[in-house]
Amino acid sequence: MIFLAELPAPSRLGDVLMSFLSIVFEGAPYILIGTVMSGFIAAFLPSKLLERVLPKNRVLSTLIAGFMGLIFPVCECAVVPVVRRLVQKGLPLSCAITYLVSAPIINPIVIFSTMSAFQNVEAKTGVLGSGGMAFARISLGYAIAVIVGLLLLRKKPGEVLSASVAAGVARAAAETEEPAKPPFNDRLVHAMRTAMRDFLDTAMYFAIGVIITSVFNTQIDQAKVDLVASSDWTAIPSLMGLAFVLALCSTSDAFIAAPMAAFSSAAKLAFLTFGPMLDVKLIFMYSAVFSRKFVIWLCIVMFVMVAGLAKPWTMMIDQIQPKPAAAVKASHP
Repeated sequence: MIFLAELPAPSRLGDVLMSFLSIVFEGAPYILIGTVMSGFIAAFLPSKLLERVLPKNRVLSTLIAGFMGLIFPVCECAVVPVVRRLVQKGLPLSCAITYLVSAPIINPIVIFSTMSAFQNVEAKTGVLGSGGMAFARISLGYAIAVIVGLLLLRKKPGEVLSASVAAGVARAAAETEEPAKPPFNDRLVHAMRTAMRDFLDTAMYFAIGVIITSVFNTQIDQAKVDLVASSDWTAIPSLMGLAFVLALCSTSDAFIAAPMAAFSSAAKLAFLTFGPMLDVKLIFMYSAVFSRKFVIWLCIVMFVMVAGLAKPWTMMIDQIQPKPAAAVKASHP
């Protein structure tokens, strides 16, 4: 005879725990992928390779760094440890920040998921369809990432990075020649040990952010959000705030934004652009790499740029996106 255990009664704590576990199970694999990548970068990437490959012109190299997500397609959870290791391997600071901000948006997985989520949204005046929203998200994300990177061209590592990461950059810069390569097995062990340290370091901050997100998701009445959708002056910052606290993965957030019929395309674009750049968990993860002063500066700059550019950017993309024949005929009687 089979006895079924009685299910526990619903509770507020149970809701928080369920939300916490669902986010952890969704995000932890990406953190693991990112930290394993960082371990292999530390062990196998030659220290001076990036300096030899990237253009000497820092402006040009920053522009190119905005597309690195196409080569290293990682989400916002995985990109932080990767950037930490790339900086210590000689990637210029402006390029690293540009890649950090753009990679969760400019990668094939996110592009495809955005187009899929908006495929049933009709492209018409003032409303971005599948291709229009995907292009708007990619182009705005790239523009903001490059602007942030260019603002840091003259910054020194000690002004931006945390003390431990800056010390690693200084040690790498002091090396005048490439050290002798140890045997493959030794480098593999070094990669795994580095990945383990990075995973524990990153996961601690990730867990703190997920706890805050879980409480918001389960204890706040989400229906109240629709009250601010009538005007872009309130809708854009509200959806940006929602993206900040929900801390959704950039590979899935488009499926949350697309059904929000009450909100304009500009507000949805702000949601899809700001969330991958900055959310609750990223605040704590950034703290493992950057100084507190820089994290605050980065938050303010990205919020202002996304909020200020979302509306005009949507209008610009709206002018160039193809419209159905019926919509074009109706707008030009």
